[in-house]
Amino acid sequence: MSHQPAPVSLADDSAQRLEVTRRVTLVGAATNLFLSLAQIFGGLFTQSQAVIADGVHTLSDLATDFLVLFAAHEASREADEDHPYGHQRIETLATVVLGVALVAVGVGIGWRAGLRLMHADQLTQPQPLAVFFAALAIVAKEALFHYTRAAGRRIRSNMLMANAWHHRSDVVSSLVVLAGVVGSLFGLPLLDPLAALVVALMIAYMGGGLIRDSVMELIDTGLEPETVQAIRERILAVDEVQSLHMLRTRRMGGQALADVHIQVSPRISVSEGHQIAETVRQRLVEGFEELADVMVHIDPEDDEEGPPNAGLPLRSELLPRLRAAWSGIPEAAQVRRFQLHYLNGQIELELYLPLELAGADEAARERLRQRFIEASRQVEGIGRIRLYFC
Repeated sequence: MSHQPAPVSLADDSAQRLEVTRRVTLVGAATNLFLSLAQIFGGLFTQSQAVIADGVHTLSDLATDFLVLFAAHEASREADEDHPYGHQRIETLATVVLGVALVAVGVGIGWRAGLRLMHADQLTQPQPLAVFFAALAIVAKEALFHYTRAAGRRIRSNMLMANAWHHRSDVVSSLVVLAGVVGSLFGLPLLDPLAALVVALMIAYMGGGLIRDSVMELIDTGLEPETVQAIRERILAVDEVQSLHMLRTRRMGGQALADVHIQVSPRISVSEGHQIAETVRQRLVEGFEELADVMVHIDPEDDEEGPPNAGLPLRSELLPRLRAAWSGIPEAAQVRRFQLHYLNGQIELELYLPLELAGADEAARERLRQRFIEASRQVEGIGRIRLYFC
């Protein structure tokens, strides 16, 4: 039974991630160099257009291997003042370039194969040795696929995973080449250029897929719906979270980022709200390997439709207005504390006065409370008012 190594933390071990990418890519580059030379010269020697096309395809893989090495090195650089989120998007951009290169290679091979099909009378039958070169490519590329995919999964690198599936597409294209060569040997010479044309279409299709997926990442496409739902459920599992909204996710290289608004009780303290937010962030980062960071915004009410309290004055503006309104109340000088709650488009005001201020006379306390309420309501934005003696 095989044992899968523990995933590498992208946030804490970018050096190891770069080392894995470098090692895997160098192995792929060495293999592609040997294989491309063998296929191109073997195809020329055996007069097989399909084998030559596969060799050119393999040569293009060698170029993309160096692109992957460069992108991995640049993407591993630490965040700086100009790139506070890091450089992981360089991987994504490199994948776009890789895709464009594949499309161009596919068009070139397809064009040449099409010209040969238009001149079918000039086609030559490949030699039996061409079967060996086609089979060699299948074995080598399948081995590279499994090796690269395992590394890509371990460090969660979309770029390495793209390179792995690129190797797998090479296996399929080499199978087509093998079929074309064998068919030509049995008296069907058209199968060799037809196989080259199929390979060209597969190369272009794979390149288009890489471009599409990378562009989706560059325009901040969200994570898969099932992953987003799992994130939502994990947030709501925190008892102090009443609801959530505006949950947004996006990818950045091998990482994923998220931000969310959570609704909590409007009567808790700032420090408790912070603790709840930090708990949500920690549980998400621990529960989802790909999540590198989560921004949690605390709301006392649902503001998804827009900020209901926009335009209301802050404490520094409000208190001078209140003190002016209380100018006829001598007891206002003894207010111990002001508590402000911005809810439902209004400010709920809580005032705390010394218990001895109104004595034991409940009627006197009520009269004082009413004086504060009447005076405070003259200030724009004030809604409910509570007065406490303590």
